[in-house]
Amino acid sequence: MNRELKRVTIVSLLMFLTLFVASTIIQYVQADNLAADPRNARTLYQSYSVERGPILVGGEPIAFSEPSDDDYKFQRIYADGPLYAPVTGFIPVNGEATGLEGSLNAELSGTSESQFFDSLNRLISGQDPMGASVEVTIDPVAQRAAWDALGDYTGAIIVTQPSSGRIIAMVTKPTYDPNTLAVHNGEEVDQTYQNLVEDPGDPLFNRATGGDMNPPGSVFKLVMTAAALESGQYTPDSTFPNPAEFTLPGTSSVVRNSSGGSCGGGSEVTLATALRLSCNIPFAELALELGDDAIRAQAEKFGFNSDFAIPNPTETSTYPENPDEPQTALTGFGQGDVRATPMQMAMVSAAIANGGIVMDPDLVESITAPDFRPIEEFDASQFGRAISESTARTMTEMMVNGVENGAASNARIDGVSVAGKTGTAENGEDDPYTLWFTGFAPADDPQYAITVLVEDGGGLGQEGFGNLIAAPLAKQVLEAVLNK
Repeated sequence: MNRELKRVTIVSLLMFLTLFVASTIIQYVQADNLAADPRNARTLYQSYSVERGPILVGGEPIAFSEPSDDDYKFQRIYADGPLYAPVTGFIPVNGEATGLEGSLNAELSGTSESQFFDSLNRLISGQDPMGASVEVTIDPVAQRAAWDALGDYTGAIIVTQPSSGRIIAMVTKPTYDPNTLAVHNGEEVDQTYQNLVEDPGDPLFNRATGGDMNPPGSVFKLVMTAAALESGQYTPDSTFPNPAEFTLPGTSSVVRNSSGGSCGGGSEVTLATALRLSCNIPFAELALELGDDAIRAQAEKFGFNSDFAIPNPTETSTYPENPDEPQTALTGFGQGDVRATPMQMAMVSAAIANGGIVMDPDLVESITAPDFRPIEEFDASQFGRAISESTARTMTEMMVNGVENGAASNARIDGVSVAGKTGTAENGEDDPYTLWFTGFAPADDPQYAITVLVEDGGGLGQEGFGNLIAAPLAKQVLEAVLNK
């Protein structure tokens, strides 16, 4: 072989080797990244060429696909889009899907491992590819009732089934219309999304499961009461000093009850009265006696500091690590660095209603293949036992007293025993309060647990409080679902 031919042969081999390595990297090493890249128009068009499965509420579609006459083949439609936005989320032509559209994307698009043979059969038989349908646990009556009750308030309402963990209503406001983010115009989607991000009302936040989390305020006193009773050192009749003011240890900061005076009068107050009247000072004293480790341990039994997927991702409610004594006292009435979602507080109430057992929250009732083959069905699962049955019964009685003759009186329903607790959480010296209610009904046979969150003081700044605004909203929703 002469020198020139040898040189050409070597160069050709090097070029072939380079091409082989490059194609291998593209096909195998970078395949997933390239497929996920939003600039990959081919992958994007391919995902829209499949008829995406519907998301159903009570058998009726709230998200479904219709044929379109453009490159995307199908247009995603959201019926009652703003109402169900925190459930469905949206799937955009450029960007990441959210809500169930994101968390169950593989099932809805027919690409999950469990759907491989179904997809293969449809291909062999010449049928068009199709995704699975997802039936959610939402009750349309409860969802509409929560929507109507929340009205123009900024906040959220979540309703669950205590015995199973099913989420039967999840409403958040302000909200958005997913249809505006599912159009087949990338520039229009980008602009709409940017407008929503810049909206001071944060409509993209699902306040029921996350967003900028709020201090729980006095609804956290349920966790405190549970910790006290479970310790075996306290009963509802245990007493605490009853001053009108309490100075946090080592500071000049003063804690006061919402009434401005002592808790119901007298030099001492019982735990039962402190919970019924929602007094801060006795719970600050209790927090110092219990210590932050005991409080944290109890909070974590209810789900604080744990991650949950419903299957949509949720924010983690938190009880702080190693607070000092003043901060520990503040956590006794849900202030300081305690943060909670409405879903988490609904889990607390539901656990009390469920004899002390915390159920994992879930939003999906079933997933069904196009040929009606069940892929997945709801299976209730326990997170764990938070309190004993005896403690749950005692706390139910205490919460009923709070509604019948206490700080949660505006949740009373004629002919129905309601267990509840209100909260009015401080956010800053001049900032509006966050208003809460959490509870369940009927108290003697719990069917529904509910948590209501109203931000910005319900428009009343620091004049709003939980029993004035949040409790009546809970009453309205509970009446609707109990009478359906």
